[in-house]
Amino acid sequence: MRLTNKLTELTIKKAKPKEKQYKLADGEGMYLRVYPNDSKYWQLKYRFDGKHKTLSFGVWPEVGISEAREKRFEARKKIKQGIDPIQEKQQTIIDKNEQELEKEREEQRKSDTLKKVAEEWYQRQSPGWTEKHNQVVLSSLKNHVFTDLGEVPISEITKQDVISTLRKLEAEGLHETCYRVRQRLEAIFEYAEIGEYCNGNPARGLQKIFTKPQPKNHASLPISELPVFLKKMDEDIGTFPTTKLAMMFMIHVFVRTHSLRHAMWNDFDLDCNEPLWIVPEYDMKNRFNFHVPLSPQAVGILHDMKKFSGPDGHVFPQVRNPKKAMSENTLLYYSNRLGYAGRSTIHGFRTVASTALHESGKWSHDTIELQLSHLVGNKVSRSYNKAEHLHERREMMEWWSDYIESLTF
Repeated sequence: MRLTNKLTELTIKKAKPKEKQYKLADGEGMYLRVYPNDSKYWQLKYRFDGKHKTLSFGVWPEVGISEAREKRFEARKKIKQGIDPIQEKQQTIIDKNEQELEKEREEQRKSDTLKKVAEEWYQRQSPGWTEKHNQVVLSSLKNHVFTDLGEVPISEITKQDVISTLRKLEAEGLHETCYRVRQRLEAIFEYAEIGEYCNGNPARGLQKIFTKPQPKNHASLPISELPVFLKKMDEDIGTFPTTKLAMMFMIHVFVRTHSLRHAMWNDFDLDCNEPLWIVPEYDMKNRFNFHVPLSPQAVGILHDMKKFSGPDGHVFPQVRNPKKAMSENTLLYYSNRLGYAGRSTIHGFRTVASTALHESGKWSHDTIELQLSHLVGNKVSRSYNKAEHLHERREMMEWWSDYIESLTF
């Protein structure tokens, strides 16, 4: 008959360390192993599946005799049930680690809010955008997305959440804003899906359920009113000369306002037989270097501008701060002062030129569209050739300047 519970607290206290480790048996396979450094460990020796195994219960005195014997009882009970206590202990540790890992993942998911992921997406995308577009994107997210969904974990946002947010914009009649915000949300969720912040893209495929925005029409003068506009400019004596020169240059070259405002002297080649302005791709809506052939009249305007700016920096700087580009609204305010508020926009001069050039019948549609820096062709052929039709475009731009000049006689 096996003796059990042979040890006492007093026996354990009196057990002194020896040169080598030794055991103090308590019975039923359990003993206290005493190490040379005086540490004492509870262990249980048993057989399972024909193999000798050793299970540790902890260190005395943290684990006392009573607790150790309870652990022995539970372990032997499991062995009789066909459960290996060591494997069970290891599995418990694995399960606990997995639970902790899942808890960390859940906490991470909760911290990965739409706002956090959207800002990360924005930081990666914004270097390729213009300053104005950066401001527009960030403002639209702050005003129309973050208020409702910014602090929600991105993995928890549903399609209905996105629809509800966009419906508010639609209800206010902000169809263009709704369209743009939906596009940005779709891009953000695509980024999040690739980065494994979420599963699926709840903003994808929603364009069909919202009202399609109407194309913007920039107010423009009828070509018949251009002579009167030019006459008012000529008679105006209260405006800074640089503003009048910038307006006249815009009418002659009909580029986008942003490109004109940010034109730099080093982008121009004037002292040659075929003067040219190469607008850098970062100033262009379509992200291509854009060639603008310059008529003698356009070159003359630039030479007049050199009295006020140059030879380096902005061609059309601010009057009060020459190191900065002309303000975005300078030309529009000038047009308004001439009596055209609400009737004409600066972008509208592109429409005026396009209309006149098409109606003349002298120039092909592709040539005019290319000079307007519109991409021409189908999806396959839209690799924009920066110098395409350049000779014909030069002739067209000279004809256009001669036509404008004829209106002032």
